Order: sequence, then structure tokens, then C-alpha cells
Amino acid sequence: MNYQEKHTKGFISNFIKSFWEFENTKKKCTYEILPDGFFDLIFEFRNGLISGISLTGVWTKQIKISIPQNTKMIGVRFKLIASEYIFKQSIKELKNTRTELPLTFLGAENLPFQNFEKFTSSLSRKIMYSLKNLKSIDNRKFELFKIIYEQKGEITVKELSERTFWSSRQLNRYFNNNFGFSLKKFCNILKCNSSFPQIANGQLFPEKDYYDQAHFIKSIKQYTGTTPKELYRNKNDRFLQLSTLRKV
Repeated sequence: MNYQEKHTKGFISNFIKSFWEFENTKKKCTYEILPDGFFDLIFEFRNGLISGISLTGVWTKQIKISIPQNTKMIGVRFKLIASEYIFKQSIKELKNTRTELPLTFLGAENLPFQNFEKFTSSLSRKIMYSLKNLKSIDNRKFELFKIIYEQKGEITVKELSERTFWSSRQLNRYFNNNFGFSLKKFCNILKCNSSFPQIANGQLFPEKDYYDQAHFIKSIKQYTGTTPKELYRNKNDRFLQLSTLRKV
């Protein structure tokens, strides 16, 4: 595989974590996608032409995917707040699945997909333009997601409630209604995802935020379906995120 990733900076980073490009040239490949606490807009290209655009929900469990030979994909990894302020819709129904979008979405047919840097720059300008036309952003939500992502889920619902002036019940209602899972589950997914770089480098013992090794293994297995040791082995590049972590 050929893989590259470009992280965002500035105001847009509150809504988008990164842009990524994946190219599969040799043969059809099957991978497992692990939960990471984001959702993706994916542009797919075959034989030099755009062949599909899809929007995923948030993965809360491992998902198997197959990528055909000679396929290139460019993706935008969105933070959850983007569902309301960029897509202007709940993504609850998309949890652990995806929906196909028209090939004209965001004027994709005119974007310079042959060049990753130019593609991401053009798309960023389109998204920034839409954000500038927003009437207002709920500061509580803005602060909520800023804290969660900065803390990588290593914060309790009680602490978030105190810092955002939302009750725990309001926070969980907001998450369940808009994303299809509780705030606590979302924090656990982010915390699990933050351990992947360590696991990819062979560090199979938690540095913090887990009671002990048994608790760490149980938590990782809950969201990935397997143990830290099997993730590290990553036989046949089974786990896509672990493979790409070694390539960026």
C-alpha cells in the first residue's frame, strides 16, 4: 500500500483531524478498521476517474473492508462536531456503516485529485467557506469536543459536565441522539485509539489510565475484538491503522 496523512492546523483543526490518501496497486486487499473516535468522508478513484464518494459514521467496533486492486482513496477524518456544523445532520443512523453520496458532492468532479496537496488545499477552502457562513457555534459544544480530543478521552463525564456547564444527563442525551452512543463510550474509544501508536511500537503495557494489565487488555479487546499482542503482530497487515502507523 501507499499511504500518507496530513494533519490540519488552525481553526479548521477543530472540525477536521487530518486528510489521508491510500492507494492499493497490486491486488484486492482485506483489512479491519478499528474504532478511532472520528468519521470519514471518502473519495474513491479507479482508472483515473472518481468512482464513489461515501460518508461513514463512527465505528464502535472493528469493521472488515475490502479494497479492489488499482484503487486510490482520499479521505477527510472529521471530528464529531463537524456532523452538525459542516454536514448539518445527525450521524446516529450511520454508526458502524456508511452511505453513498452523489459524485458531484462538494464539486468533487472538479477537484485536483491527482495531487494530494492540491486536493486537500482546495477541499479545505471549500469547507472553510461554509464555516465562515455559519451564524453561530454553540460554545459549549465547541469547548466540549476541544477538551475531549485534547485529552484523548482521558477524562470523566463528571469532569466534562463541570467544565462545560452541562449536566451528565444532557451530555449523554446529546451523544445518544446525535451519534448513537454515550459520552463515556466515546471517551473509551478515544482512549483505546490513543494506545495504538504504543502498541504498533511493541509497547503492550499501559502507561496510565488503566487499573492494571488485565483491565488494559479487556478494554482493548472490547473495541478491537482482539488483544494488544495480536494487534502488534498485525499478521498480513490485518489491522489497517496499525499498518499505516508504521508508514507515516
